[in-house]
Amino acid sequence: MKIVKRILKANQNRDPERLGIKYSAMRANPFIFFRGTCHLFYDRLPKTGICLSAPLAWCCGDLHLENFGSYKGENRLVNFDLNDFDEAALAPASWELVRFITSILVSRYAYDISHENVKKLSRQFLDAYVEALLTGKARWVERKSAKGLIKELFEQLQQRTCVDFLDGRTQKKHQHRHFILDGKKSLPVSEAQRHKVIRFMERFANRQSQPEFYKVLDVARRIAGTASLGLERYAILIEGKGSPDQNYLLDLKQTRPSSIAKHLTKIQPAWNNEAERVVALQRRMQAISIAFLYPAVIGTQSYVLQALQPFEERVPLAKRHHHIENLTGVVQVMGQCVAWAQLRSSGRQGSAIADELIDFAGHVKWHSKLLELAFELSIQVKDDWQTYSEAYDEGAFKID
Repeated sequence: MKIVKRILKANQNRDPERLGIKYSAMRANPFIFFRGTCHLFYDRLPKTGICLSAPLAWCCGDLHLENFGSYKGENRLVNFDLNDFDEAALAPASWELVRFITSILVSRYAYDISHENVKKLSRQFLDAYVEALLTGKARWVERKSAKGLIKELFEQLQQRTCVDFLDGRTQKKHQHRHFILDGKKSLPVSEAQRHKVIRFMERFANRQSQPEFYKVLDVARRIAGTASLGLERYAILIEGKGSPDQNYLLDLKQTRPSSIAKHLTKIQPAWNNEAERVVALQRRMQAISIAFLYPAVIGTQSYVLQALQPFEERVPLAKRHHHIENLTGVVQVMGQCVAWAQLRSSGRQGSAIADELIDFAGHVKWHSKLLELAFELSIQVKDDWQTYSEAYDEGAFKID
């Protein structure tokens, strides 16, 4: 089956233990499958009509309901924004929109949301995006004006202490912390992996004004996300402002070529490596970048270093039943964030200028076409998931 071959090929040379976790998670429902097969979505996306005529914009590439969240930025203040740029690339603005709306439609298989309500949420997201784009001004989510689930995220992160965060992932022993290797968030590293990360961090620290801040205390393989499971990814415990309760946690994640960029190779700028692409576009599109954000090269591979962001800092849609009004507020803010990111990065390295994006938003004919396309793609995602599930149950994705 072509789908099986495509998925296996896209996940070649990954850590078997975490790849097995990914394949198992994707079997659960179409939404998790959608999150784990970004490459398949863009292979399916038609390259005609609104997907061809929309102005070019910088896109995060893997936009879906769970790729937004709160985090502490470089200014140490809490922010809410797009937060995953592994697939980021230059593409027609409509590609970003249709992927996100498809994620809303497919989410009903994972969340307790009716078919009618996901259709309503899709329209509300698009309306919020268009309205924000028409203003022509890139803004950001204000903590004081945040409402509903997003307000809860701000408050949760604002109230969480450094000790609480550390205690959730590490344990103390003789006034020193070590990772909790629970098989859910962290796994042990080999000595070679530990040595590689420590050597990199030593070189990195020597270029900083306070090298002692980055002294490595422990390293673990990190389990996080869906699409990236199986790639090299490490959680790093560093000295920070002092042991044991002023330590910091960092995330070091291997980068791969963008799934969206491979369909549009002629318009992409030349990057020195994939990490440079991810970091440059993350800085360009976010209002405030996450703390400790840097591109890195270790041997022949590139990585993104940043503050460790827990999954718990994303909007908790799956944890409980939500009233449609709460969900409306969430997707409207997400629509605004997408528009602001495109405006913020407009006119850069081939992307459309703000005037072109505003003109695009002002034409209403494409709105219904985009919604219809997202609906068709959501059906395709479900069909692909069913094909995947049958193959998975038959052992096609068994890890030896």
